[in-house]
Amino acid sequence: MNKEMPDKKPPQNTEAEQSLLGCLMLDKDAIVKIVDSIRAEDFYKNIHQEIYQVMVDLYEKSEPIDILSVSARLREKQKLEQIGGLTYITSLINSVPTATHVLNYAKIVRQKKILRDLISASHEIGLSAFEETEEVDILLDKAEKVVFDIGQRSLTQTFIPIKDILPETFERLDRLSKHHGTLRGLATGFTDLDNKLSGLQKADLIILAARPGMGKTSLALDIARHVAVFENKTVGLFSLEMGKDQLADRLIAATGNINSWNLRTGRLQEDDFSRVQHAIGTLSEAPIYIDDAGSVNILQMRAMARRLQATKGLDLLIVDYLQLMQPMNRFASPVQQVTENSRALKILAKELNIPVIVLSQLSRSVEQRVPQIPKLSDLRDSGAIEQDADVVMFIYKEDAYNENSLRPGIAKILIDKHRNGATGFIELYFEKQKVSFRSLDKGEYSSEMV
Repeated sequence: MNKEMPDKKPPQNTEAEQSLLGCLMLDKDAIVKIVDSIRAEDFYKNIHQEIYQVMVDLYEKSEPIDILSVSARLREKQKLEQIGGLTYITSLINSVPTATHVLNYAKIVRQKKILRDLISASHEIGLSAFEETEEVDILLDKAEKVVFDIGQRSLTQTFIPIKDILPETFERLDRLSKHHGTLRGLATGFTDLDNKLSGLQKADLIILAARPGMGKTSLALDIARHVAVFENKTVGLFSLEMGKDQLADRLIAATGNINSWNLRTGRLQEDDFSRVQHAIGTLSEAPIYIDDAGSVNILQMRAMARRLQATKGLDLLIVDYLQLMQPMNRFASPVQQVTENSRALKILAKELNIPVIVLSQLSRSVEQRVPQIPKLSDLRDSGAIEQDADVVMFIYKEDAYNENSLRPGIAKILIDKHRNGATGFIELYFEKQKVSFRSLDKGEYSSEMV
């Protein structure tokens, strides 16, 4: 394959570049309007890059930007004659009568740069693909990152006046006050938990962590079932540990109030079959979508989640669990791999504007103290999990460590981090036979913290 770029002049607009530079010398305030969106390398001609960089240097030093200061600075750098001398600097000012259209010229310069970057990126991607020296997933990641970075450069961010935000805020507050008790976020089905969190909030990364056997998957499935069946919202579930058949069994057992072990082994009583049929009928209408590929990475997750949201809508995403996600960089340390995936999941939550529940393992250190109540430092492999998460919840069951516990079946859901609210704990009852959690009945147990 020819490794040279096509013999064709790349996209550029010399007149727009000249006009932009002229505007910046005509109006001392013009550079404030474009300095955050235009860089020296955005200019196609090298001499224009040199001139603009001088202007930026002057701006950073709070010095005036005019024909005298620009030419003097170029002379100091011994580049004035290289760009055409004072004559060329003067011609730039004469090319525009006013600085009114500085934003339009900047937009043209930026768009031409984006086109050149896309051409260059596609050429490099094509070369890498022909060479076949990298794994496809790595190449896809690089290609997506390059194009994404170009896209990000094309976005212009501005401050939003508070007056533009307040009407929407008032409508939300008015709606909540008129429907007292209505949750701001997505209901989990557990009243006490919803009261603590005000539901699952859009764009939040919610970490649900525990040692093995504490019921992480069960609680996540209970939330997914409620969201899909009772709220009629779409749930996407990436199961990296359990297969789809196991998940279906658990959902049927919880929905039909059936002994999970009897369901799995076929030891069903006569009245169980009607419950199974009812559960299957209920779940068949529920918008729950499962991927149990087990070797999925963040790129595949992102693509599948985007596709699901575009075709079916997506209101909640669950990942079971973080440490089993395939890393993009297989040579990185486990801590770096988890850090990368954790950050990417938070970005995904913001991009899709939905809550993302991510299950996570805890380190063994939690079992080396008494009582074995989890804390944030027990999050396995990376402190970045705590940093990226908006909510961190732990599951603690005393009877898992003490057979003589006076409160068998009670699970404490410890909310140790809540970025936008209070921390604390709630209690649920874990029905072991049905592998499902339920809210406690009043008076069933007292709510005393261990």
